Amino acid sequence: MQKIKTTLLSIQGLRKVSISGANLSKSIFLGIVLTIISHNEAKAQLTATGQLRERTEVRAGQGTLQKEGDKAALFNSQRARLNIGFSGYRFKMFMALQDVRVWGQDASSINRTTTEANNGIMLHEAWGEVMLNDTISKIQNLSLKIGRQEIAYDDQKVLGSLDWLQQGRRHDAIVFKFANKGWIADVGAAFNQNKELNTGTIYNGTNPAYPAGTNGIGTMYKSFQYAYLGKKFFFGDVSFLFFKDDFNKYTNVTSGTPAITSKVYGTGVWSRNTTGIYFNSAVTRKLNLTGSYYYQGGHDKDGRSISANLASVTSTLQVGRKLFVGPGIDYLSGTDGTKAVTADSKSNLFDPLYGTPHKFWGSMDYFYAASPFGKQGLLDYFFKMKYNAKDNLTFLLDIHGFEAANNLSDGAGGKLNSYLGTEVDLLVKYNLTKMINIEAGYSIMKATNSMASAAVKNVATPDLTPQFAYLMLNIRPNFLAKK
Repeated sequence: MQKIKTTLLSIQGLRKVSISGANLSKSIFLGIVLTIISHNEAKAQLTATGQLRERTEVRAGQGTLQKEGDKAALFNSQRARLNIGFSGYRFKMFMALQDVRVWGQDASSINRTTTEANNGIMLHEAWGEVMLNDTISKIQNLSLKIGRQEIAYDDQKVLGSLDWLQQGRRHDAIVFKFANKGWIADVGAAFNQNKELNTGTIYNGTNPAYPAGTNGIGTMYKSFQYAYLGKKFFFGDVSFLFFKDDFNKYTNVTSGTPAITSKVYGTGVWSRNTTGIYFNSAVTRKLNLTGSYYYQGGHDKDGRSISANLASVTSTLQVGRKLFVGPGIDYLSGTDGTKAVTADSKSNLFDPLYGTPHKFWGSMDYFYAASPFGKQGLLDYFFKMKYNAKDNLTFLLDIHGFEAANNLSDGAGGKLNSYLGTEVDLLVKYNLTKMINIEAGYSIMKATNSMASAAVKNVATPDLTPQFAYLMLNIRPNFLAKK
């Protein structure tokens, strides 16, 4: 600001001083240049924010059924993030350093004994974005974003940041971004390697030092390419997604005494293709519909041919000024468990890619999260309620009815009942201030014997009434805020 004032005074001084034409031209030019530089410096912006998120959990059957007599688990996990952003003339940069850990997982006096698996410090995001269009361009945005970043679209059912997990989800990728007049078009790609190599590009997606994986598949993609196209209309939003992720090919090799089978990675990839549409429409002033359909083809991480699909519809009706209710249904196809699986048989199991399963299929994370549940897919009937008691206090209630989307085998040539269980999720959110939020949740499920069967969770003598509760404190300071 001081530079701008000085420059303006210099320009005003030119009017009071009589100088030659040449010197006048030079002085005016110099004044204009200094003004532009000062203006650009004034537009540059530094942001510094943080997050401390403490979550205490009581698990008595979260993720999978416990055995009868098992004691509940109690622990506190913590996420600490430092976010630094800087925007200047035709570029942006952002970095997010985070530490994720459970209280007490490392020694209080020394950290050199901490194993790699328990070391929670990592770089969650580190990206730069270069604006390809100048400030005078009529195009709203044309840019290239490169580096470690979150990739999330629409309702985050298939591509999301997975913020519920303390570590979240991020990708090392490059994304070409376009936005103008309600249109959004992104094209992105990623290419992973375990380390700097001198020859070849073979990638071990199941590196034991870092057991990466999504939705329980236990394998990280070697590369991906995607295209996203979205448009805002007067009635709502519509978008199209094509996503191809590639997995390094391998062969199983058995050797030694006793015999041990291991994966040996070679050249080439198996590619999985996911294509679909999403819509979010205001049917009336008080009724909103959200839906999506995706088809998945190609080959999975083990080279098996895929033909699978996902279909979803959710309704939200405003009842009065504070209450919102609505039923919905999600269908994710699966493979018939009563049929023998051969090397040539096709998989009908839909994998919701790199989305946010906690948001959709129950707070207890029984489906498409870390704990596997078989290959039969899922049918989820649900009813949701949201009540805004005050501006800073919200109550949410979700009721889910879970059913297998395909036949379940009883292991003796017959079928099991396809119904898996009913889950009730209660959530309370309270904003103490704009930067401090408190959240509490309680979930209970009435599971069936089919849920405990070998075809699903495979738990003997199970407790069929699992419960889960948590209390979370979320503090998001803005370190550069004046007040």
